[in-house]
Amino acid sequence: MESPHVSSSSFPRGLTLEDDQPQQRVLSAGPTRGEMEEAGVGAGPESPRESISPEKADSPLRGPSGEQKSRGRVRKRRDLSPLGWGPRRDRAYPSAGPSRCPGPASATILHQTPLSSSGPHTSCLDLWREKNDQLVRQAKVAQDSRLYVRRQQLAQDALEGFRGLLHSLQGLPAAVPVLPLELTVTCNFITLRATLAQGFTEDQAQDIQKGLERVLETQEQLGPRLECGLRGLWDSVLHYSSLLLELLPVLHHLAGLQAALWLSTDHLGDLTLLLQTLNGMQSEASENLLLLLKTWSPPPKESDAPLTLQDARGLRDVLLTASAYRQGLQELITGSLPRALSSLQEAASGLCSRPVLVQVYTALGTCLHKMGNPQRALLYLVAALKEGSTWGLPLLEASRLYRQLGNTAAELESLELLVEALNVTHSSEAPQLLIEVELLLPQPHPGSPLHCGTQSQAKYLLASRCLQVGRAEDAAEHYLDLLALLLDDSEPKFSPPPTHPGPCMPEVFLEAAAALIQAGRAQDALTVCEELLSRTSSLLPKMPQLWEDDKKGTKKSPHCPSWVSATYLLQGQAWVQLGAQKEAISEFSRCLELLFRTTPKDKEQGNQDASFHLLQTLRRMDRRDEATALWWRLEAQTKLPQENAAWSLPLYLETCLGWICYPDRETLLEEFQTSLPEPCDL
Repeated sequence: MESPHVSSSSFPRGLTLEDDQPQQRVLSAGPTRGEMEEAGVGAGPESPRESISPEKADSPLRGPSGEQKSRGRVRKRRDLSPLGWGPRRDRAYPSAGPSRCPGPASATILHQTPLSSSGPHTSCLDLWREKNDQLVRQAKVAQDSRLYVRRQQLAQDALEGFRGLLHSLQGLPAAVPVLPLELTVTCNFITLRATLAQGFTEDQAQDIQKGLERVLETQEQLGPRLECGLRGLWDSVLHYSSLLLELLPVLHHLAGLQAALWLSTDHLGDLTLLLQTLNGMQSEASENLLLLLKTWSPPPKESDAPLTLQDARGLRDVLLTASAYRQGLQELITGSLPRALSSLQEAASGLCSRPVLVQVYTALGTCLHKMGNPQRALLYLVAALKEGSTWGLPLLEASRLYRQLGNTAAELESLELLVEALNVTHSSEAPQLLIEVELLLPQPHPGSPLHCGTQSQAKYLLASRCLQVGRAEDAAEHYLDLLALLLDDSEPKFSPPPTHPGPCMPEVFLEAAAALIQAGRAQDALTVCEELLSRTSSLLPKMPQLWEDDKKGTKKSPHCPSWVSATYLLQGQAWVQLGAQKEAISEFSRCLELLFRTTPKDKEQGNQDASFHLLQTLRRMDRRDEATALWWRLEAQTKLPQENAAWSLPLYLETCLGWICYPDRETLLEEFQTSLPEPCDL
C-alpha cells in the first residue's frame, strides 16, 4: 500500500454548483407583483388577487364560457398533455398564457400546456422555476460569505424562500408536468434545512413522504399506499416512475436524500432495499452497502433543469464515503482488521473534509497498529497531524503506538501535545450548505478507538504515565494541574464512574499525594491528603452495625474505607520523609485499624508483596494478633496457584510498594512460625 497523501487537495470537500452571478436580495414565497406585471400577468394595478376558477373568474385568454381566445378568434380547448393524458376533473395544469399565478390560498386550478411550447408571455411555471434558481444562487452567496451573521441570515432567508415556494406548489393539485420542479424545490429545501440544523430530523422524513405522496396523487394511487410507510411509498413511486422517464432524475435525487437520512439514523436494512430497487435488482441481490452504492448510477439531469444545491451524483459520492468510513470503523471495533483496512482506504479516497480526513487517517493508523505494522501506522498518524496540529485524535493513538515501541520520550511528548490540543478552542470552518460526510457519521462513544476524551482525561494519562516511568517531579506538577482543573468544576462526584475511563476523584488525590512524596514534596502531599480526608471521612460509618454492613459490601460507597486507609498510609509515609516518627506511627496505626475493620472476607486474598510488607510492619509494631491472623492467610495462599493469588494494585499503592525493600518471603514466614507460641492441649 502506498503512503497516504498528505495534501487535502486530493480530497475535495464537496460538489459546488457553477451558476450565473448570484442575486443577493431576499425572495418571497411566490412571484412578486412586479414580476407578474413584467410577464403580462395580472389585472390592473389596484385589483386585488382573487381566487381563479372556471366558474367565477375569466382568464385573460379565456371567455366566460370556458372557451379560449387566440389571435382574435375563439376556439374550443381540445389539446392534450404532452404525456398523453387529457384534462380530468379536479386536476391541475400549468398555463402558457398570461394567467395569474396562484398562491397557496388563492388558487384552485392551473391550466395545462406542453412544457416545450413557447408562448408570448412567461408562464407561472417559468416564474416558479426562476424563483427556485434565484434561491439557489442566494444560498451560494451565503456560502461564500465570510461573515457568520450575514451568512446565517442569507441562508435562513433562502430556506424560508424555499419553504414558501414549496407551499405554493403543494397548494395546487399534483400535476406531472409540474412535479420535476416541485420535487427539485423539495430537495433543495431538505438539503438546506438539514445543513443548517447540522443533521437530519423527523421533519425531513415528512418532507420526503409528502413528495412521494404528490407523485402518487397524479395516478390516484395514494390511499392504500399510506399504510405501507416510506418503504411502501418508495416501491410504488419507483414502479410508477418507470413509465414517466422525465421524473427519474429528480426521484433519484430525492432517493439520495432518503438514503442519507436512513444512513444517519442507522436504518441500514431500509437503505439496502432502496438501493436494490434503484439498481433494478431482485431480492437475492447483494446486500453489501458499498457495492450497492458503487452500482447506483443516478441518471444525469437535463441541461435546462432547475438549479439544485446538490445533485444526486454528488449525494451518491458523499454516501459512499460515509458508508465506507462507518463500515470500516465497525469492522475495526469487531476485529475484522483486513476488511477494516480496505473500507477505510476506500473512505480516504472519497469526499473528505479535513476533520473527516483526520479521523479516517487515525483509524487507518489504529488498524495498522493492531495488525502489527507500527511503521505504516505512524505514516498515517503523521499524515493526520499534517492536516492540523490541533487535532487530538492522532496524538492519542500516537502515544499508544510509541508506548508499545518503548519510546517513552515520544509517548510523553505526544500526550503533552494532546493536552494542549484539547485546550484549544477550535475555530471550525463554516459547514458547506450541502449534505456532507460529517452529517452522516455517528458521534464516537467513550469505548470507541476514536474517542480522545476530555482535557482532564488527557492530563491524567500524562500524569499517571510520568509517575509510572519514574518522572516524579513532572508527575507531581501534572497531578496538581489536574486537581486544579477538576476542582474548578461544581461538586465532584467520588463514586467510580461506571462507563468513563480513568480513576475516580479520590484515586486522583491519592496518586497525586504519592507523586508528591516520590518527588520529595512531603508537605504538599500532606495538604492533598488533608483535602481528601475532609471530603471523604464524613462518608465513613459511625456505628458498629454500619461497619458490619460496610464489611459485607452493602454500603453504596464500598471503596470509601479503602480510600481513607490509603490516605493514612500516605500521610504516614510523608511524616517518615519529614522525620516525624511519632506522627508516622500514628497514621500507620489508623491505616491498619481501618483495614482490619472494613476489609470484606472475600477480598482478604491480595497482592503478595503488599501482604508480606504488612506482615513485617505488624511484627515490628508488636501487633501479634493481627500478624498471626495474616500469617495463617499467607500460609494458605502459598499453596494456591500463583494466578489465583495475585491481583493488580491501584497505581498509588504500586508507588508505595516501590519505596519498600521486600523481605525474603520464605525466610520471613519461617521466622514468624518459630516465634508463634505452641498450641496448648486442653
